[in-house]
Amino acid sequence: MARPVTVRRVQLRDFRNYERARLDLAAGVTVISGPNGAGKTNLLEAIYFGLTGRSCRTSNEREMVRHGGSVTRVALETEDEAGAHLLEAGFEPGETKRLRVDGALVEGLANSTARPLVSVFMPERLELVRGAPSARRAHLDQLVTALWPGRAPTRASYARALAQRNALLARVRAGIVAAELLDPWDAELARHGAQLMSDREQAVAAIAESFAARARELGLPQSAEVTYRRRSRATDGEGLRAELEARRATDLARGFSGHGPHRDDLALSHDGRPLRAFGSQGQQRVALLALLLAERDALAEIDRSPLMLLDDVMSELDSERRERLGALLGEGGQVVVTATDAERVPVSSLGALATELLA
Repeated sequence: MARPVTVRRVQLRDFRNYERARLDLAAGVTVISGPNGAGKTNLLEAIYFGLTGRSCRTSNEREMVRHGGSVTRVALETEDEAGAHLLEAGFEPGETKRLRVDGALVEGLANSTARPLVSVFMPERLELVRGAPSARRAHLDQLVTALWPGRAPTRASYARALAQRNALLARVRAGIVAAELLDPWDAELARHGAQLMSDREQAVAAIAESFAARARELGLPQSAEVTYRRRSRATDGEGLRAELEARRATDLARGFSGHGPHRDDLALSHDGRPLRAFGSQGQQRVALLALLLAERDALAEIDRSPLMLLDDVMSELDSERRERLGALLGEGGQVVVTATDAERVPVSSLGALATELLA
């Protein structure tokens, strides 16, 4: 069994409310406690930025730079069976982001073996449960890539074919070219689309049983289910191509491709009802937690357990559910969890490293 990559130390400069900070992480669970406004969430965001080169909270990355600072920098010391590594992410507004692995500049961190996968629970991420399908599709595609890195090109190939078909639809609609020119792009889109749907179905199958169990353990009273809701009934590329051809007139009238896996959804339900529409905020929180834990279960089977970053995860759970969640978190993998009150996190049962922040 391969030794998983762990984050041993985090150092940041001019990040959010921090001028400088250093944090050591346990190989298991690290608990960060402190009052609201102390910067707990900012620390989790900094770890995420150091591992991915992007924020998990905002698309305006200027917000990460401390007021009065000009450049933000996060350095992570990681460790695997090959030894120690250093990941560095720097951002200066208006300049190209600078990412390094062991001192060498890299274009991105996603394919680096010197970093662990990372999973995030924050209140803002409830949009994954209650928001638009596009976020859930993207999340599902990320799970596919995490489980089977070699399948990552399928999603990119589908996106390119979709863009080409949409551009050609516009030209046909304008009378510039003949509709028959869509035939090869229908075939290309269908070929990649059939594979994409298959990959997604396999990923959902890998987490479905665990999702139901984790949701039940964390307090959802009725059965919970995660399913891949696809629009196409096709079982292969030829079937999807036929569906696209049958809908060509509609696509030309609208000016875009209205059928295919780019319109599918990852459905989360409780007692047969969609949590997106009918779940309370508490139920949606539990569902998101159950989803992330189920994904960790699936990834653990292939020795790729992610680092879990959990912000204020205990606040809406009763004592029994907090104990159960604590036990689940302690089952394996590296976790960083924040809380306003350390006593609300079952530290003793986790053998956690606890850090208290002052306001």
